[in-house]
Amino acid sequence: MNAESRSREWDSSTYHRVSRPHLLWAAKVLERVPLGVGQTVLDVGCGSGKITAELLDRLPRGRVIASDLSENMLRSARDYLLPRFAGRVSFVLADMQAIPLRETVHGIFSTAAFHWVADHDKLFASLYAALRSGGWLEAQCGGGPNLARIREHVGVIISCGEFAQYFGDWQEPWNFADADTAAERVRRAGFSEVTTSLEPSPQQFSDAQEFKQYLATVTLHRHLDRIPDPVLRQRLLDTVALRAEQDDPPLVMDYWRLNISARKPER
Repeated sequence: MNAESRSREWDSSTYHRVSRPHLLWAAKVLERVPLGVGQTVLDVGCGSGKITAELLDRLPRGRVIASDLSENMLRSARDYLLPRFAGRVSFVLADMQAIPLRETVHGIFSTAAFHWVADHDKLFASLYAALRSGGWLEAQCGGGPNLARIREHVGVIISCGEFAQYFGDWQEPWNFADADTAAERVRRAGFSEVTTSLEPSPQQFSDAQEFKQYLATVTLHRHLDRIPDPVLRQRLLDTVALRAEQDDPPLVMDYWRLNISARKPER
């Protein structure tokens, strides 16, 4: 597997177990989903399917197209969703910047995914094209000062010593827009009724082991892809956790969530 392929993949089985924060965030976004009869909704960045199941429960007479760039995630989502929702859910392996749908869905739902996309203009243009006239977008992702403290710790660690050789040309894999920038990008794609906002959502972990497993599976999995030595990968996680234990409060992921709501204008 080449480096590009690795960067697309996730440890989906572990993600399914450790993604408690994602469920908490998704609950608020699900409350914003319009309740329409017979809707087809695209879940962008569906992950392992736990949140997709909540979306399907909110749309009892609707259908969901679950989309992700990771084959592992889609495999886990199929295993999780099909026994309960067969006939109401389908799956698409796709880049968010190039969704292979045109004026197909009534709505688009997404949580904790958009910040993994570098080019948000391409992202929102792709979403706009997939929506039917009058369709809605309800999403949330990392934004603003998201993970600033963790990113500072990691930046110091990988810039020197035994890790530096793997990060000479490193660029962070995230795009954490502020609310105003996000709104401008969404409008530029053609959306109307655009609202955006930022809210803090720090997540506390019970101990260093739980913290490191989450780091390895979610936050730093692309960092770890660059380090071929498993001993060194573990040392990176240990060093970040050691620094985080000295924070006040300790072992907290300093998350900020960017909320996005918009409509495709009626024709």
